[in-house]
Amino acid sequence: MGRAFAGILGPLALVTVIARGLLHGAAVEATLTTGWLVLIAFAAIGYVIGELAGWTVDDSVRARFTAEMAVIETPDGSTEAT
Repeated sequence: MGRAFAGILGPLALVTVIARGLLHGAAVEATLTTGWLVLIAFAAIGYVIGELAGWTVDDSVRARFTAEMAVIETPDGSTEAT
Protein backbone atom coordinates (compact mmCIF):
# COMPACT_ATOMS: atom_id res chain seq x y z
CA MET A 1 0.00 0.00 0.00
CA GLY A 2 2.95 2.30 0.61
CA ARG A 3 4.12 2.08 -2.99
CA ALA A 4 0.64 2.95 -4.22
CA PHE A 5 0.41 6.05 -2.03
CA ALA A 6 3.95 7.11 -3.01
CA GLY A 7 3.08 6.61 -6.68
CA ILE A 8 0.08 8.90 -6.33
CA LEU A 9 1.32 11.66 -4.01
CA GLY A 10 4.75 12.15 -5.61
CA PRO A 11 3.60 12.76 -9.20
CA LEU A 12 0.62 14.78 -7.97
CA ALA A 13 3.00 17.11 -6.13
CA LEU A 14 5.23 17.37 -9.23
CA VAL A 15 2.30 18.30 -11.46
CA THR A 16 1.13 20.85 -8.90
CA VAL A 17 4.55 22.54 -8.81
CA ILE A 18 4.78 22.57 -12.61
CA ALA A 19 1.28 24.08 -12.90
CA ARG A 20 2.18 26.71 -10.31
CA GLY A 21 5.36 27.52 -12.24
CA LEU A 22 3.41 27.91 -15.47
CA LEU A 23 0.80 30.15 -13.86
CA HIS A 24 3.40 32.42 -12.26
CA GLY A 25 5.81 32.42 -15.21
CA ALA A 26 8.67 30.98 -13.17
CA ALA A 27 11.96 29.87 -14.68
CA VAL A 28 11.90 26.36 -16.11
CA GLU A 29 15.06 25.19 -14.31
CA ALA A 30 13.89 26.44 -10.93
CA THR A 31 10.43 24.97 -11.40
CA LEU A 32 11.74 21.55 -12.40
CA THR A 33 14.31 21.49 -9.59
CA THR A 34 11.63 22.37 -7.07
CA GLY A 35 9.30 19.84 -8.70
CA TRP A 36 11.80 16.99 -8.38
CA LEU A 37 12.53 17.82 -4.76
CA VAL A 38 8.82 17.96 -3.96
CA LEU A 39 8.25 14.70 -5.89
CA ILE A 40 10.84 12.90 -3.77
CA ALA A 41 9.57 14.39 -0.51
CA PHE A 42 5.91 13.64 -1.17
CA ALA A 43 6.68 10.15 -2.47
CA ALA A 44 8.50 9.43 0.80
CA ILE A 45 5.63 10.87 2.84
CA GLY A 46 3.13 8.89 0.78
CA TYR A 47 5.10 5.69 1.31
CA VAL A 48 5.12 6.15 5.08
CA ILE A 49 1.41 7.02 5.19
CA GLY A 50 0.57 4.06 2.95
CA GLU A 51 2.56 1.62 5.07
CA LEU A 52 0.87 2.91 8.23
CA ALA A 53 -2.54 2.59 6.58
CA GLY A 54 -1.76 -0.95 5.43
CA TRP A 55 -0.55 -1.92 8.88
CA THR A 56 -3.69 -0.45 10.47
CA VAL A 57 -6.01 -2.32 8.10
CA ASP A 58 -4.13 -5.60 8.56
CA ASP A 59 -4.21 -5.23 12.33
CA SER A 60 -7.93 -4.44 12.30
CA VAL A 61 -8.78 -7.41 10.09
CA ARG A 62 -6.60 -9.73 12.18
CA ALA A 63 -8.27 -8.56 15.43
CA ARG A 64 -11.75 -8.95 13.98
CA PHE A 65 -10.93 -12.41 12.63
CA THR A 66 -9.55 -13.49 16.00
CA ALA A 67 -12.67 -12.21 17.77
CA GLU A 68 -14.97 -14.00 15.33
CA MET A 69 -13.01 -17.24 15.70
CA ALA A 70 -13.25 -16.96 19.50
CA VAL A 71 -17.03 -16.64 19.24
CA ILE A 72 -17.27 -19.64 16.93
CA GLU A 73 -15.09 -21.77 19.19
CA THR A 74 -17.15 -21.19 22.37
CA PRO A 75 -18.62 -24.48 23.59
CA ASP A 76 -22.16 -23.19 24.09
CA GLY A 77 -22.22 -21.37 20.74
CA SER A 78 -23.28 -18.07 22.32
CA THR A 79 -22.33 -14.83 20.61
CA GLU A 80 -21.29 -13.09 23.83
CA ALA A 81 -17.67 -12.02 23.93
CA THR A 82 -15.75 -12.76 27.11
